[in-house]
Amino acid sequence: MKLKDVVDSYMRKVSGIEMHCDRCLKTERWGSSVVLMVVDAAFTSIGLNYFTAVVPKVEEFNNKFVSSGRIKNLNDLAAADTDELKGIWRNERSWRAAKDIASHLSSVKDNDKDALRVWAENADLKNRGKDPIGEINGVGINTFQYLRMMGGVDTVMPDKIVKRVINEILRKAGFEGVSNDIEFVEKAEEIALECGYKPIELCWMTWMVQPEGKMMRMKKYSQLLSKI
Repeated sequence: MKLKDVVDSYMRKVSGIEMHCDRCLKTERWGSSVVLMVVDAAFTSIGLNYFTAVVPKVEEFNNKFVSSGRIKNLNDLAAADTDELKGIWRNERSWRAAKDIASHLSSVKDNDKDALRVWAENADLKNRGKDPIGEINGVGINTFQYLRMMGGVDTVMPDKIVKRVINEILRKAGFEGVSNDIEFVEKAEEIALECGYKPIELCWMTWMVQPEGKMMRMKKYSQLLSKI
């Protein structure tokens, strides 16, 4: 099969994903709250199920700290008491990462959205280890890429699901898979653009075509996507 035909067959299963990806690229996820985007990224970094573990806890954090006005911006998150935050999410490494990310971003620009977008635009994947956020303990390549995507960069995360699905697509089209993370990101971006999609759409597709119970995630969580 031609590469585009294979990609199209996957993308047809996630009709509507474009709207979610566009909001992500406009830094409008989670009601445009960069605090919630950072917390989402920090929780996601430890590898638990996104929809059943991470999203409910980000919502709980939102209700207790953000909606109540206790944490209004990244500065507030950076200064928040870790022990109190652990009442929502017990993993201390996640909170250290979230607070360190918030601390750096709040030094970039006063406005949270501008700060994330300016950082993302200038962050270099190949020199991630020298980046002030890339060198934070708990921020691996996937968290780095996830934050860049929410900051407006059209790219992909090289996590195990994304790699498995994209490499499956490559093999179905008669090509070899790519294992190296940086090379994989470059290849996935190339495939997306060649086939008429945004890299971020390919990335989200790989997550949303996964089955959860008896349903595909895209069907199961289509209503939830519009909120997050």
